[in-house]
Amino acid sequence: MSKYKLSPEQSNELLKVLQNRFEKNMNRHKGLDWNKIQSKLEANPEKIWSLNAMEETEGEPDVVDYDKKADEYIFVDCSPESPKRRSLCYDYPAWEARKAHKPESNVIDKASEMGIELLTEEQYRQLQELGKFDQKTSSWIKTPKEIRELGGALFCDRRYNTVFTYHNGADSYYAARGFRGCLKV
Repeated sequence: MSKYKLSPEQSNELLKVLQNRFEKNMNRHKGLDWNKIQSKLEANPEKIWSLNAMEETEGEPDVVDYDKKADEYIFVDCSPESPKRRSLCYDYPAWEARKAHKPESNVIDKASEMGIELLTEEQYRQLQELGKFDQKTSSWIKTPKEIRELGGALFCDRRYNTVFTYHNGADSYYAARGFRGCLKV
């Protein structure tokens, strides 16, 4: 079995979970047809593998948009709180710069290993229009190059019914801060 491909049984089980979540949360994807999404997924087994990686870390991936121009469905982690991929600094240079108490890994490498992308601030805010996420946790977001070059990184959360964007040193990590991913299929 390839590292980036699930067995037929695993794929079928995951597709059932995703379909059930899709049907329970129609407000996230009005007008989209699950059968078309499933056909696209079945034609891209490496994407099913990535969705499984999101699911295994309790990200609860769901379809939140469809890009007509690119003909791509967009899945995002829709778990109420940041998925169970936490206590990670922002990227490898930040991880490498830590002299003591290095975390297990970093967000950029972990997302890459999973075959997903970190949410941008715009994507994070769009997600928050679909529900209330990260009311007790926070999530790293894709940080502009100019900020990262100065040693910083950005994260967001929802408090007081408002979405906030903050900054921190890229080498910081917290048990309540993870990251949300995006997968285009």
